[in-house]
Amino acid sequence: MPKKITHSDNPRLLAVLTLAKVKNGAYSNLQLNQIIKANPLKDADKGLLTTLVYGTIQYRMLLEYWLAPYVKGKKLENWVKELLLTALFQWQKLDRIPKHALFNETIEIAKTMGNVGTAKFVTAILHNMDRHGLADPEKIQDETKRLAISYSVPEWLVAELTAQLGGKKAASILQSLNHAPEQSARVNTAKSDAEAVIQSLEAEGYTAKKGSLAEDALIIADGHVASSTAYQEGLLTVQDESAMLPVEAMKIDDQVRTVLDAAAAPGGKTTQIAQELPEEARVTALDIHAHKVKLIAQNAARLGLADRVDAMALDAREIPEHFQHDFDRILVDAPCSGLGLLRRKPEIRYEKSMADVQHLATLQLAILEAAATKLAKGGRLVYSTCTILNQENDDVVAEFLAKHPDFVQVKTETTKGVKADRQELALKIYPDDYQTDGFYIATFQRKD
Repeated sequence: MPKKITHSDNPRLLAVLTLAKVKNGAYSNLQLNQIIKANPLKDADKGLLTTLVYGTIQYRMLLEYWLAPYVKGKKLENWVKELLLTALFQWQKLDRIPKHALFNETIEIAKTMGNVGTAKFVTAILHNMDRHGLADPEKIQDETKRLAISYSVPEWLVAELTAQLGGKKAASILQSLNHAPEQSARVNTAKSDAEAVIQSLEAEGYTAKKGSLAEDALIIADGHVASSTAYQEGLLTVQDESAMLPVEAMKIDDQVRTVLDAAAAPGGKTTQIAQELPEEARVTALDIHAHKVKLIAQNAARLGLADRVDAMALDAREIPEHFQHDFDRILVDAPCSGLGLLRRKPEIRYEKSMADVQHLATLQLAILEAAATKLAKGGRLVYSTCTILNQENDDVVAEFLAKHPDFVQVKTETTKGVKADRQELALKIYPDDYQTDGFYIATFQRKD
């Protein structure tokens, strides 16, 4: 067991602590935010910590491929393995840190968190890797395995992407997944506008500009935006650009009075709907878990939108029995495998399987069918996922339409006309298209 460390200003040590907790089941983004808030770090050190955590998770399969010959099946304590993987990541993937400096720092962390014996073991491993070199994944003969190791994506996912999209597109997506995500946020237009929020952020030392895909998006650099005054005052909320597009596709106008967000937590799209609503209109936001419903309410309150949001705990499959009235607009942002989020939540790639994908597709169809029963005639329903496999996207849509002739799929349109010249009705955003999260958005209307 490592020594108990409560606070530190060493980003490399904190990265090891964070990674050990993620390996035990914590979410990387939530754990990282918690560590940043709890420890006295300069902005540059927050950046290094973030890079080390996400980078080590993103390249885990490749890093373990390099490490394996030098530990030869030895049973390592969780944190010791994470320490060695962070050292490998810095050595091979970061070019600003001299090798001798990061080796020395790694050995010092081994002493601080462990003991002299641990430090000697870590020293021996590092020097052996330096002396004998690291295996070259390009020499792996099997193409699927080579791509899997090189980009640290499980073989089943490599094979499925290749089968669905072809080798060239699959390789492009895989390569993009390990690029650092840009920090994006949505302006809360109920309180402010883009120009004023940019001015507020720049006054605090951030660099901010308007996004290219979504109407209210900002791209922000030079800091942790959730720590900004603009965030605390509810002038913006953190959201990926592509995640803003499903609400744009709903085309909320002055005639809309009732909106249902069928799977809403933590409330990013709920609050986006709320800020678009005309006076007197409301959005009903559902989640199956009561603690997640509280998150929706908290987000709405921070943004000053609580009076437009009704958040309640309900299994979306029970919508037909619970609601007596129809809704003008419905969003089904369905629970999914999250494979479009691998840049932002890299640990997902190691947790999901094809069995999960197939199970989720069944759940998605059930939620979509339940929600559709409460769409008003002439109303608009948007189905979206943050995944990129057909099983959870096109296949679900095809099955829904086959069962429900009173619905018609229409072309998904966004405010800025993203991929407007495509032939497909659904909008598919792949991670390599715009360096955003991957997203799928299909739009339906109920026939009059």
